[in-house]
Amino acid sequence: MRNRARIAPLAGLSLIGVLLSGASVGAAGKPAPPITGGAATKTAPPPTGGTFPPLTNCPIFPATNVWNRRVDSLPVAVNSSTMIAAMGSAIALHPDFSAAHRYGIPYNVVGPSTPRSAVTFLYDDESDHVGYPVPPAPIQERGSDHHILMVDTTACRLYELFDAAKNGSWTAGSGATWDLTSNALRPDTWTSADAAGLPIFPGLVRFEEIRAGQILHALRFTAPTTCNGYIYPARHEAGSTSCSSYPPMGLRVRMKASVNITGFAPDVRVLLQAMKTYGMLLADNGSAWYVSGAPDRRWNDDVLHTLNQVHGSDFEVVDTTGFVNG
Repeated sequence: MRNRARIAPLAGLSLIGVLLSGASVGAAGKPAPPITGGAATKTAPPPTGGTFPPLTNCPIFPATNVWNRRVDSLPVAVNSSTMIAAMGSAIALHPDFSAAHRYGIPYNVVGPSTPRSAVTFLYDDESDHVGYPVPPAPIQERGSDHHILMVDTTACRLYELFDAAKNGSWTAGSGATWDLTSNALRPDTWTSADAAGLPIFPGLVRFEEIRAGQILHALRFTAPTTCNGYIYPARHEAGSTSCSSYPPMGLRVRMKASVNITGFAPDVRVLLQAMKTYGMLLADNGSAWYVSGAPDRRWNDDVLHTLNQVHGSDFEVVDTTGFVNG
């Protein structure tokens, strides 16, 4: 996550469209094995911080939230080809999660018995000052961003910290919390634990969704360079370039309907179909076409990496003008 300077939203940024050209793509040769691992890796990760209701006890935002709404019938943006080129039309899609905990953004299931901690923030005026339910030994993202995600499945509340560390007491770059039953956004111009001011957890690929056979929400992805603006539902920018040449935070892309996904393993098709139906939201600066997910030892990393047969040219930018939470 980079550059948290404030800027007003892009007034009237229009995303109305024309289709990009591009060939369909499919897996070569025989279908890959399922995305799940072998018998030794079938055990689910243990709950964190105690025994609490499962994630299914809460909605991950209402059905009318843009994270959970289909975009397969929306028009293509007029600047689609420019934006795709800026993000890398020849660059392969990459699953930024794996069976190894060192890749991906994990989350902690917490509840009323999880101790609440005060957190001191670097970006204090754009952070939520509440008690954060950080477990005694939280599962934390490795790498530079050091996110800690906490889902209270009793209160149906999401808590997220960016660049969290404990040296006697907890500190973080920023922190945010959401009511998972509400469509409320963060205040305009405010960051969150993500550069775009969006929640991270709703956009993660989770193993349980693949096992269930469908992903019913948009996915989170990153791009190397973003512009100095943002569009709904993002609330914050993290770039310094022109929005005529580079994508804003909150940009929604989808896989083209013409892309042939039948040659991929069944579990990978679940992921690719979600990209066609719900698309992906640009939420942070990072490596090109990195798709966010939760690490889980049940993933089959070899199968996940067949996603690199898909490239930026297989996507198009969606015109989300007027596409807002219900």
